[in-house]
Amino acid sequence: MKTNSIAAAATLVLGMSSSLAHGQSADETTTPRTILLVDDHAILYRAGVKRVLRPLDRHPQNPLLEDDKLWEKTIAYCSVHRNSDTGLYQLWYQALASISPEATNVCYAESKDGVHWHKPNLGLVSFDGIKETNIVIHGGRGYGASVVHDPREKDAAKRYKMARFEMPDGYDSKSAGLYIYCSPDGIHWSRHPAGPLLPGSFGKSMDPPFRGQRDFQMGRPLSVSDVIDAMYDPLRDTFAIYAKTWLDGPDGKMFWKRAVVRTESNDFVHWTKPQLVLAPDEFDGTGVEYRSPIQRGIKGKVHTGRRGTQLHSGPVFFCNDVYFSLLQVMDGEITGEMPIELAISRDGLDWSRPFRQELFLDVSKDRDRFDGGCIWSNATPVILDDEVRFYYGAYSGLWKGTLIKSPTGVGLATTPLDRFVGLRTVDEIGQITFKPMPLPEFERGITLNADASGGSILAEVLTEDGYRIRASVKGKTSPVYTKELCVPIKGDSLRHQIRWKHTNMSFETLPPGRYMLRLHLKNAEVFAVNVL
Repeated sequence: MKTNSIAAAATLVLGMSSSLAHGQSADETTTPRTILLVDDHAILYRAGVKRVLRPLDRHPQNPLLEDDKLWEKTIAYCSVHRNSDTGLYQLWYQALASISPEATNVCYAESKDGVHWHKPNLGLVSFDGIKETNIVIHGGRGYGASVVHDPREKDAAKRYKMARFEMPDGYDSKSAGLYIYCSPDGIHWSRHPAGPLLPGSFGKSMDPPFRGQRDFQMGRPLSVSDVIDAMYDPLRDTFAIYAKTWLDGPDGKMFWKRAVVRTESNDFVHWTKPQLVLAPDEFDGTGVEYRSPIQRGIKGKVHTGRRGTQLHSGPVFFCNDVYFSLLQVMDGEITGEMPIELAISRDGLDWSRPFRQELFLDVSKDRDRFDGGCIWSNATPVILDDEVRFYYGAYSGLWKGTLIKSPTGVGLATTPLDRFVGLRTVDEIGQITFKPMPLPEFERGITLNADASGGSILAEVLTEDGYRIRASVKGKTSPVYTKELCVPIKGDSLRHQIRWKHTNMSFETLPPGRYMLRLHLKNAEVFAVNVL
């Protein structure tokens, strides 16, 4: 049976989260789990292998959803949920209805297979006299359509939750900021009466306000801005929002570059003070933003929001003990493009960016395609039995020049299950030694998510101190679980079973204790280890 969206898949770790709350480390848990090789968190050391990002594969039928309605001048932020019982996909997306004045709506679409989408005529919100539309929220001056499906919610009217940035009175610091909506079905939405739940951060280049300065009109420093991405964090059992914010520049003035903050809530209404978690640095871009317009030979002013390379936003999803951020890396001055970079975290707060040189999802580079300029990632990939699906909004416009430009739409990019990043042999052979773990307690053994179609993989078990093992087999003391006795793994599979000669796939002949698993690779690549 296929699994639900990432929110449902995340509930698989709740048992482990409970044990962690009682002081048990992640490395010591005996709960069946998948070890992703996106970092060295579970690895003691390795030799002869290198970590390689696997970029996403675009669906050949992209765009799956096009801008074919009058109220869809530009399609950007979106969220997806798949009902595990019915298989129905639900999609919410932001559609720009008017450029001047700028106004956006939240629209709705459905699909039985996640590929062929239908825009139902709901009759809820009219547009220019047209009553039959697929608009579910008349957004006005608002941005985003970040939806979290919450199956734990006792109040059926709040099973779907949406977070948006809105400016009911325009750029007014008292009214602009975070607003939320709730729905029983994802179609009929009710706005929470209070707002903004967090004040917004926006404005022009200026010195920071004084504390308590009431006449300041541009919102609070380092607060949420007009990109909001909500998720459920199963490790902390809380809701979280990763949102765009603004950094101060080299001269100390506000609203220089975009970055990412995190805020948390237990009820989706009361949110903590935003905390800065991701910011661009000297390794992003060419450094042109550090030079004055005169140094760059530019006459007049440079648009404040276009300087250099920025992190426009960083929606986050949680999968197999890892937080992934789909960073929108915005180049405001050189290319004007906004592709997607994959960032990694183990706690959702401290982030690493090891894959800057190769993008997780690049723009198509064809300016006539819907995703030839900017890509808008989200926090809601859909995890299936053998595949992870990433839906994204996109348009062909560029940050330099015309940003709002057709064609535009929603696309799909995929990766085989758990194949975000792999460890691949540098030359011909290599080995990966994992930190000690209680292997005898995993009764169903181990499977590998690996590609050995051009070589092979052998496995062996060592003691906690790194020694090979002898044990009694049929009344005779003999080597066990060595690479020589391992049945060679060949071919490409998400679930290679590790087996040894003279034993079954479990570790029943091992006495209780902690052991190290070692993989020997020959022209092969490993993406994940499943301890069962």
